[in-house]
Amino acid sequence: MKEFILRLKKSLYEAVPKNSGLGLLFSGGLDSSIVAAINPKIKAINVNLKTYGEDVSYASYLSKILKLECFRREVEVEEAVEVVPEVIKILKSFDPAIPNDIVVYFALQKAKEMGIKQVLSGDGSDELFAGYSFMRDMESLEEYIKKISGSMTFSSNDIAEYFGLEISQPYLDEQVVDLALSTPRDLKIRSENAEIWGKWILRKAFEDLLPGQICWQSKRPLECGSGMSEIRKVISSKISDSEWNELAENLPIKFINKEHYYYYKIYRKVIGDVPKPMVGEKACPGCGAGMNKTAFHCKICGYVLDWRRVK
Repeated sequence: MKEFILRLKKSLYEAVPKNSGLGLLFSGGLDSSIVAAINPKIKAINVNLKTYGEDVSYASYLSKILKLECFRREVEVEEAVEVVPEVIKILKSFDPAIPNDIVVYFALQKAKEMGIKQVLSGDGSDELFAGYSFMRDMESLEEYIKKISGSMTFSSNDIAEYFGLEISQPYLDEQVVDLALSTPRDLKIRSENAEIWGKWILRKAFEDLLPGQICWQSKRPLECGSGMSEIRKVISSKISDSEWNELAENLPIKFINKEHYYYYKIYRKVIGDVPKPMVGEKACPGCGAGMNKTAFHCKICGYVLDWRRVK
């Protein structure tokens, strides 16, 4: 156990650049807090929907502890909704996870305005170290992590490219990924103080650098922690019951709800038709778009297939 903890700590220290001119997508959650603790000279950028979200309190608290420069971008509900077409155009997707992507959009926009050229993120940590609650009950967790490790993609890459920025993802460093794949399940999901924790090894490795309430905090989805999930209600209200019943249900796409249908309408306007499968691709069961035969998540509509059945 001690060997894995020391190796993980060393790997992340080597993966995080130490340049003081760097930016950081900073929620105050575990993953971005570790990066901040390794390089406290970094310029942290925190985004929240006005009056909503817990992230801002965690980010403010740790900023004081680390003497970290933290720049806030407070977003109004109206401007969050207005930027949806731009985000969909960048990502070429109507995935229901758009509220998460909006947070990243405003953070990277802020970095661009500040003259920052390279921004770090905590992308990949939850996937590699079992940070999601659904992973706790997976019988083949190691197989699942190995499978997704070779095909992980994040919206931060596309949005950073749009703003002309470089995105750096320390948790996706080759050395860190290799270590994650060799780390046994019981060091990723483990009991501590009578509670089961995902990313246990990450918490343990950095508990000497981070306050307990940061290191041992529960997982908050980005859209929830930032408060951006609140825009889902506003967006859903833009689709009437009659339109939903008459149009959405007659389309050959498996919509989750009105919000998902709204994103699709925007997609059709700014992108066009859903792309059909090309030679060597399979069709997404959710929208019919072309997917790599080994993929189990559709980048166009967000449909998730049973990964165990994907060869």
